[in-house]
Amino acid sequence: MLLPRAVLLLLVLPTHGQNSVTEGPGVLLPPPKGACAGWVAGIPGHPGHNGTPGRDGRDGTPGEKGEKGDPGLVGPKGDTGETGVTGVEGPRGFPGTPGRKGEPGESAYVHRSAFSVGLESRVTVPNVPIRFTKIFYNLQNHYDGTTGKFHCNIPGLYYFSYHITVYLKDVKVSLYKKDKAMLFTYDQYQEKNVDQASGSVLLHLEVGDQVWLQLYGDGNSYGVYADNVHDSTFTGFLLYHDTN
Repeated sequence: MLLPRAVLLLLVLPTHGQNSVTEGPGVLLPPPKGACAGWVAGIPGHPGHNGTPGRDGRDGTPGEKGEKGDPGLVGPKGDTGETGVTGVEGPRGFPGTPGRKGEPGESAYVHRSAFSVGLESRVTVPNVPIRFTKIFYNLQNHYDGTTGKFHCNIPGLYYFSYHITVYLKDVKVSLYKKDKAMLFTYDQYQEKNVDQASGSVLLHLEVGDQVWLQLYGDGNSYGVYADNVHDSTFTGFLLYHDTN
């Protein structure tokens, strides 16, 4: 009785193994429909193509704020902007500190030398300095009334002039510098008339030079005249002093 059952079990087991396909360890798959009794599982096929991407998921929650990054590089200099409108004048500031004392300037001393003199009587002696004894101005005392000569004390450029009243005789008068006649004036007397003779000149003088007027010629040319209503004058003054 046991032998027939064992034979029957052996017949059933192979048949069951041929009609099953395993998918994995311990998993049995049913045989395909319509398969014959001797069906055997084939080789697995190649993997299929990737499917289309799925839809975007929902936005996640914001993350924490990151740390501050390093400063970026300095950019190029921009174009100059338009000039702005002038602002309102501000309040006056406080006085600044005094500056340093400047260098000494040139001397402010003014060089002066001048005289103006006149005759008090008629002159009749030729070839000697005419002594003008009426003093109009001689503050520096550079004119000597005892000799009739101007003495240069400041080197420079001087202006000299004279105005002579001519009466009774002709006049020949000259201006001298250092014993040399520099200027001559002649006036012919017109009978019963009072005439005028004059002259002027610029001279450069050195210290010690002398300037004066005197008559020249014969004894008939001494018509230089002066009284209480007629003057004969001699004037001179410094224009520019030498700087070197």
